[in-house]
Amino acid sequence: MPIEDFDKAVFIVGAPRCGTTTMSKMLRTHPEVAVPFVKEPHYFAQHDLSGLSEADLRSTVESDYLDRFFGPPPPGKHVLADGSVSYLYVPDQIAPVLKLWPNSRFIIGVRDPMSLLPSLHQRLIYVGDETIMRFEEAWAATPDRAAGRRIPRSCIDPRFLRYDEAGRFGTYVEQLFAAVGRERCFVSVFDDLAADPAGQYRRIMDFIGLEPQDKVHLSVARGSRGIRYPWLQRLLKRPPRVLHPYLAGIQYRQRFDGGLNGRSNGAKPKRSGLLSLRKRLLEWNEVEAEDREPIALDVQQEIRGHFAGEVEHLGDLIGRDLSHWLQPRPDR
Repeated sequence: MPIEDFDKAVFIVGAPRCGTTTMSKMLRTHPEVAVPFVKEPHYFAQHDLSGLSEADLRSTVESDYLDRFFGPPPPGKHVLADGSVSYLYVPDQIAPVLKLWPNSRFIIGVRDPMSLLPSLHQRLIYVGDETIMRFEEAWAATPDRAAGRRIPRSCIDPRFLRYDEAGRFGTYVEQLFAAVGRERCFVSVFDDLAADPAGQYRRIMDFIGLEPQDKVHLSVARGSRGIRYPWLQRLLKRPPRVLHPYLAGIQYRQRFDGGLNGRSNGAKPKRSGLLSLRKRLLEWNEVEAEDREPIALDVQQEIRGHFAGEVEHLGDLIGRDLSHWLQPRPDR
């Protein structure tokens, strides 16, 4: 697919659990926006293209990104949108897209790390990337994870388990500003999105340069869900490669076994009712999330100490008082 099919690219670069799904849905329904077959291709986080010549960059992105994750855009869809939350943490790797789409826009979601981290932990359990069930234990495991230890086989990217990195907003927002230009970035504070989603939608559309649409679903999306059996969830959400033809969902299999261009490892999907059974098992295994136990105050203080400087720096970068973040409370 030629680069010229799109005159602009919009990247919702993260952070996770900061309203990125809601913002992706805002864009998905717009008649001028084309989206990939999965919300988060993570392509530029998994491939460092910064050393390529412009000609090689163009051909690589056309064949390995556009052809793989996007179908030919219908008439009128001239804006590409990618909602990969990993891009915030690799700012130098996302910067090369400016050579292809100089007027790209980057939307950054930020949130109080004290509420973000437990939400991220529960989400990672739900999608099968995390195997430590208690948040405090998962937080304590970050030094091991940083050293490459205690990484579940089901986890598709060990960086997702770095809770100590997820909330370093001051560092990564500053690096992204430097890599792509402050003028190309919109910082969406989760507090604003939750309190006034319609107003935030209008601000985002104005920043991108698109006309707001009527009848857009604006409620904050994808709250935390619980599961009955984590092992079953991991088997169905993150099956071993040898079981992809039998247990992987269509989008998951396309992500790893060829994308929309049809390239694959040669295994043909087994469709004899297995996908239907998988869907029913996932629905049965999903339950309402239980009320989480409050985070121990000493762990809250540790989180506060780890991120206090980051939150202060973020506030300076965006001209916002964020002093109410990271406040330890017995009921958190």
